[in-house]
Amino acid sequence: MLKKLYPYLKKYKKEACFAILCAAFEAVFELIIPLVMAKIVDVGISNKDIAYTIKLGILMVVMALISLSLGLGAARFAAISGQGLGAEIREAEYKKIQTFSFKNIEHFSTASLITRLTTDITAIQNAFTIGVKLLVRGPMMLICAFTLSVFISPKLSLIFLVSMPVLVIAIYTIIRNATPKFKSMQGKIDNINTVVQENLIGVRVVKSFVRANKEKEKFDKRNDDLLAMSEGAFGLVVLNMPIMQAVVFASLIAILWFGGNMVHEGTLAVGELTSFFTYSFQILMSLMMISMVLMMVSRSFASAERIIKVLEEEPDIVDPANPVMEVKNGDIEFKNVDFKYDHDSEELNLSSIDIKIKSGQTVGIIGGTGSAKTSLVQLIPRLYDVTQGEVLVGDVNVKDYHLETLRNEVAMVLQKNTLFSGTIRENLKWGNENTTQEQIEAACKAACVDEFIDRLPGGYDMVLDQGGVNVSGGQKQRLCIARAILKQPKILILDDSTSAVDTATDAKIRKAFAEDLGDTTKIIIAQRVISVCDADLIIVMDDGKVSAMGTHDELMKTSEIYQDVYNSQQKGAGFDE
Repeated sequence: MLKKLYPYLKKYKKEACFAILCAAFEAVFELIIPLVMAKIVDVGISNKDIAYTIKLGILMVVMALISLSLGLGAARFAAISGQGLGAEIREAEYKKIQTFSFKNIEHFSTASLITRLTTDITAIQNAFTIGVKLLVRGPMMLICAFTLSVFISPKLSLIFLVSMPVLVIAIYTIIRNATPKFKSMQGKIDNINTVVQENLIGVRVVKSFVRANKEKEKFDKRNDDLLAMSEGAFGLVVLNMPIMQAVVFASLIAILWFGGNMVHEGTLAVGELTSFFTYSFQILMSLMMISMVLMMVSRSFASAERIIKVLEEEPDIVDPANPVMEVKNGDIEFKNVDFKYDHDSEELNLSSIDIKIKSGQTVGIIGGTGSAKTSLVQLIPRLYDVTQGEVLVGDVNVKDYHLETLRNEVAMVLQKNTLFSGTIRENLKWGNENTTQEQIEAACKAACVDEFIDRLPGGYDMVLDQGGVNVSGGQKQRLCIARAILKQPKILILDDSTSAVDTATDAKIRKAFAEDLGDTTKIIIAQRVISVCDADLIIVMDDGKVSAMGTHDELMKTSEIYQDVYNSQQKGAGFDE
């Protein structure tokens, strides 16, 4: 797993190496200091040699300052490389997500991807920043201090043969049981993010249906699940410290007891006991240090596994080996198309679709809820791939196009209109970054944005809140239509995109399309017959199939579904009186 994340550290390899070197030399100086201290006690103080004592005392202070400086350097370089590692992984993960199809995103869920981009990466950053120093310093001090302890007193070192296995077994048991709980804990965080995201996106619906208490209950349940899992995971982790302290204190007491007797018997010098005691403390502290890092690493492994799954996810929709780089025209053809969202499902969302649309035509699509109107048009820019059959644009299978080339020539205004935080001008320029003010005004006139833009504070420079919540639904729809027009596509798809505007404005927009976008293929999905009645071709969808096709007059004679929709809307509008 670490091998898979190593490439993201390459840019900061120098800083990571400096952190390791600083930590290693810091440990060396800390290990030498007790030897100097032993010399001060056994030679300087015992012989009352003040000059020798001062000389070694100054040396010990200098070594302590060098060790401190190296420790600060190790911490600084570890922080730089850790933050850099996190930034590189975050950038790579976000870049990978941009290549995902809708199906890939649905596989993980939006909330889970947010967690993997934030919480999981933070866990890896923290583990690396702390671990790169302690995992060098800890084992090095453990091995060297143990070796020096044996050198000072092999007999007294036998105490470690009892204490060290106890600590190792305790650490192993805790980590082995805590790691699965950390994995589950990250999944519980995903669940909380899902609830919060849904609540914030649908806050107006929540308030209008007075569902705040129900939503709080839902959140509380997810929060309690996370709390229970966290208590289980950290309940194991916190056992580490008391076990460690018990073993450390028991070992130190044993060393003082047996070491004191050895000093009394004359088999061990006082300075040697002092050094041995210091090394013993370093050995046991090193084990505590290693255990603390391993606890953190065990959690970061769970996060790393989740991140690697995103990085290794193969995009469901990719460019072909030799892609077509130009869309010649706006001709569209569906050839015996079947489609289903879930490949394992037996039920098709679209079946036996055969449609031909000529470049420049205006095509209306009408049908009841769940008739797969949106599913049909999403196949044109290859947001999903067909299960069977072919979708052709400009007489070329959409699978043969370079994705960016194809999607640059298809503009979609979806049912759920999305505006981003920033000015209105910045949002409009999503359609074409190099657009001029004159082009912006022309597109806004076609989309009837000119009817309200001057009334907005700041006009085109008005700052939109996230999601465009500070403009009305109808204004948002018209801004999204203007943005699509500025793209100057060969194919323009409006998915019920004028539902929030009145019929008069709807008629103005359709008239502008006919006058200004004559060469653009226009596909209009609508619930209102009046929005599509002037189309060159109207497609009636029913339960994922094409029920009928023709002009308004033809369908009024041949399609019972179309007649029913038309008559119900005429009566609803009061035209039967």
